[in-house]
Amino acid sequence: MILLLALFLILNIPSSLVMKENFPCFEQINPQVYRDGDLVIGGFFPLYLMTVKSFTGAEHPQKACNPHQWLHKNYQQVLALMFAVEEINRDSSLLPNTTLGFHIYNSYHSDARTLESSLRWLSGQGQTIPNYSCERQDKSLAVIGGATSALSVQMGTLLELYRFPQVSYGPFDPALSNKVQFPSLYQMAPQDSSLHLGIVQLLLHFDWTWVGLVVTDDMRGEQFFWLMGEEMRRNKVCVAFTEKIPVSERCHEESQVAFMPRIIASSAKVIIVHGDTDSLMILRYSQLHTIPIWKVWVITSHWDVTIRPYSRDGETFHGSLIFSHQTSEIPGFGAFLRTVTPAKYPGDIFLKSFWASAFECPDDPAKLEREDCFLNASLEMLPLHYFDMTMSGLSYLVYNAVYAVAWALHEMFQTRAEMRSVRNEGCLVPQPWQLHSSLRNIDFKNTAGDQVVLNEEMNPVAKYDIMNFAMKSNYKEVLVKVGQFVSHSPLGQDFTICEEEIQHDWFDLKTLQAVCTEHCGSGFRKIAQDGEPVCCFDCVPCPEGEISNYRDMDNCMKCPEDQYPNREKDRCLPKVVTFLNTEEPLGWILTCMALSFSLLTLLILILFIKHKDTPIVKANNRVLSYTLLISLIFCFLCSLLFIGRPTTVTCLLRQTTFGIIFTVAVSSILAKTIMVVLAFKATRPGSRSRIWLKPRVYNFLVLICSMIQVILCGIWLGTSPPFLGTDTHSEPGHIIIECKEGSVIAFYCVLSYMGILALGSFMVAFLARNLPDTFNEAKFITFSMLVFCSVWICFLPTYQSSKGKAMVAMEVFAILASSIGLLVCIFIPKCYVILLRPDRNILEGLRNKADFRANNFSPETVPRP
Repeated sequence: MILLLALFLILNIPSSLVMKENFPCFEQINPQVYRDGDLVIGGFFPLYLMTVKSFTGAEHPQKACNPHQWLHKNYQQVLALMFAVEEINRDSSLLPNTTLGFHIYNSYHSDARTLESSLRWLSGQGQTIPNYSCERQDKSLAVIGGATSALSVQMGTLLELYRFPQVSYGPFDPALSNKVQFPSLYQMAPQDSSLHLGIVQLLLHFDWTWVGLVVTDDMRGEQFFWLMGEEMRRNKVCVAFTEKIPVSERCHEESQVAFMPRIIASSAKVIIVHGDTDSLMILRYSQLHTIPIWKVWVITSHWDVTIRPYSRDGETFHGSLIFSHQTSEIPGFGAFLRTVTPAKYPGDIFLKSFWASAFECPDDPAKLEREDCFLNASLEMLPLHYFDMTMSGLSYLVYNAVYAVAWALHEMFQTRAEMRSVRNEGCLVPQPWQLHSSLRNIDFKNTAGDQVVLNEEMNPVAKYDIMNFAMKSNYKEVLVKVGQFVSHSPLGQDFTICEEEIQHDWFDLKTLQAVCTEHCGSGFRKIAQDGEPVCCFDCVPCPEGEISNYRDMDNCMKCPEDQYPNREKDRCLPKVVTFLNTEEPLGWILTCMALSFSLLTLLILILFIKHKDTPIVKANNRVLSYTLLISLIFCFLCSLLFIGRPTTVTCLLRQTTFGIIFTVAVSSILAKTIMVVLAFKATRPGSRSRIWLKPRVYNFLVLICSMIQVILCGIWLGTSPPFLGTDTHSEPGHIIIECKEGSVIAFYCVLSYMGILALGSFMVAFLARNLPDTFNEAKFITFSMLVFCSVWICFLPTYQSSKGKAMVAMEVFAILASSIGLLVCIFIPKCYVILLRPDRNILEGLRNKADFRANNFSPETVPRP
C-alpha cells in the first residue's frame, strides 16, 4: 500500500508541473476507444506522439506546438486487434456464447504519460485512482501492448501489482524474460538471436567492410553491439563509428544537434541501425532535410523507415535494406482493411483522427463528414509512408496475441467447471491472474497455419525477409522482398538475395565500395597500417615466385614446383619442360659444330694415314698423332651427349666420357711435347736420351695418364655418380631437365687432373718453342695449350654463375672451343704443308733446311728445358 500511495502521489501531481519541463506545448488530451463485450482486452499502441521542440527541429521552435503528430502506419496494429476480435466473435468454436471487447489507448513515448494511461485503464474514466475500478473495467482481463521494451517495462511495473497478464508484441528482449522481475509479462516476438548473423552475411555478400553502427543506449542495444562486434571481427568487417542513442527523453534534444552531422561526416557509406520505434524516434526527426545523405541504411524490422513527419522530406532512407520478421498472410485481413472507414466505426475517435490526418481532411467538424473525405476514400489509396495494406510484422504479432488470450480463456473455461458457474452468474468474470497458467502453456495454430507459443523455452528463432524500401519514378513508395535469412537452414541456403530486385536512387549497391581502403587486387597482399583497424591497410605486390589469386589476401602463396607465376602474379601457369634441344637455335648450332669439326678431324686423320710415310707425318711419332686425332673426333662427338633430352644413361656418360677422352688427348700432347725435348737432347754427342725415343715409351705414357683418369671416374661413379634431375628455378616458366653432378668434389677432381696435364704440356712446350724446326712442333703445341687453358680457365667461373640450359651450353662450348684450338693449332699447319707445300714434305728439303739451320744455330745455344 505504501508503494501504491507513492505512485498515486506521483501520478496525481498537476500536469502543468509534471509535463511542462519536457513538453512545453503539451495539450492535455488522452483519447481512448472502447468496445464492450463479455470480456475486455486492453490495447496500448504508439499511435501518435506529442510534437515538441525535441522532435521537430531547434531552428523553428514556433512550429513545434501541435496537439499531436500521427504515426500513421502504427494504426494498422489497432486494426489488427479489431480484426482478430471480430473474427473470434464470429467463430462459434472459440469462446462460444462469449464476446470479446477491447479498450484501446495511445502509448506515448514518455514514461509519465505511459504510466498515466496504464493507471487510467486500471481505474476507469475520470481521475486516476489506484485500487479503484469502475464496474466496466471489471471485465478487463489482459493487456496487449509494449511496442518497445521501454513501454513494456513501464506498463509491466504497474500491471504486475494486480497480476494483470501483459502480452508484449514488441521486439524480443532477453531482459523481459526474467520471470522474477516480470512474472506476468509474455513476449510474442520470436528471438532475434540470429539477426547479427544475417546482417554480417549481407555485408559480406556486397563486400562491405567499413560500416557505421547505430544502437540504442540500453541493455538490448549493448547486447546487439557486442554480438555484431564479435561476428564482424570474425569476418574481418570493421566498425567505422558507433552512435548510441540515449533512451532518456532529457537527452534527446542535446543529442540530435550533433547526431546526424556525425553520420554525414563519417567515411562509412553503410549504416546499420538497430533499435525500436521509441528509441529511434530521434533519428527520424533529426534528418537534415535540405542535405542529401549518401548512405545505405541496413535497418532492423522494429523501426519503419517509411514513417515520416513530412510528406516529401525524409527521402534519406530510400534504398534501405530492412530485416523484417517473416510472416504469413492472414486470410481476410486485406479485405477487411479495404472496408474500414469512419462510417463503419462511427464511435472510433482514433479512426476519425487518423482519417483526417492521412487524407488531409478539414479540421472543421462540420466539414469532416463531407463525401469526398469519408465516403470516397479508402485505406488502399494512401501512400506507403501513411499506410501499408500488407500486414506488418508488429500487426501480425498483435493478431496472434489476441488469439493467444482467447485460446487461454477458452482452455480455462473448458477445464475449470467452477469458472463456468461463475461466468453464468452474469455479474462476475474470471480474474486476470487466473489466465497465467493457461497462457504459459498456450500452443495453437493461427488461421495462417503458423504455430504460436508463449513458452519462451519453445520460442523459435526469428526468420527474416530482406525488404528493399524504394521510390518509383512516380514518387510511389514500395517495399519489395529481395531476399531472406533463415539461420537454421543448411549452410549456403540460409542467406539468399536477388540483387536484380534491389533499387537505389543514388548508386548501385553491387558496385558500392564500403571499405576503409580500396581492395587489394589479385597479385597484391595486405600490409596492416599501424594503429588502424584491420580493414585499413596498404597494398604491396607479391614477392617473386608468389601469387595472390583473391582480393585482400593477407599473404601471398608460392606456386607448386611444376608451376610458375604469370606476369600479373594472380595465377600459376604450368611450367614447360625444357632442355638443350637440337630443335632450338643454340642446340642446333652446337650440334652442327660438333658434327662438322668431328668430320673435319676424320678427314685430317684420313689425310695423315694416306701420307703416313711422309716426313712431316712421321716426325714426332705418327702413332701419337693418330691417337690425338681419334681422341679429338670423340671430343667433338662427346659434346652431343650434352645436347638433347637427358636420360639416366647419358647423365652417367656425359662427364666421365668427356673427362677420359680429353685426358687421352691432353696426355698425347704431353707425350709429343716430351718427345720433342728428348729428341733434341738425343742429338748431342754422348747423350743417353736415345733410350727414351722408342714409340712404346710414349704410348705407355699416354696409357698411364689415361688410366689415372679412368680410376678417378670409376671412384666417382662408384661413390656418388651423376643423376637425372630437374631445375625449376633457373628459368621462370620452365622445368629444366638436367644432369646433376652427384659429387661436386669428384667432378672438379676430374677437371683438375685434366688441367694439370694441360698445364704441364703448356710449360714443356713453351720451353721447347725455339728448338730447330726440323724436329720441333712445340710452337704449335704451345699455342694449342694456350687456347686450351684459356678456354677452361674462363669456363670455370662462367660455369659456376650459369644456370639451367646456359650451364650445359657453356660446357658444350668449352668442349668444342678447346677441341677446335687443339685441332687448328697442331694439325692445320701440317695439313697446309701436305696439301699446299709438298716441296717441304720431302727428306731432301728437310735436310737442306736443317743444314741452313745448323749454320746459324748450334745445339749449345739452345736453352735447356
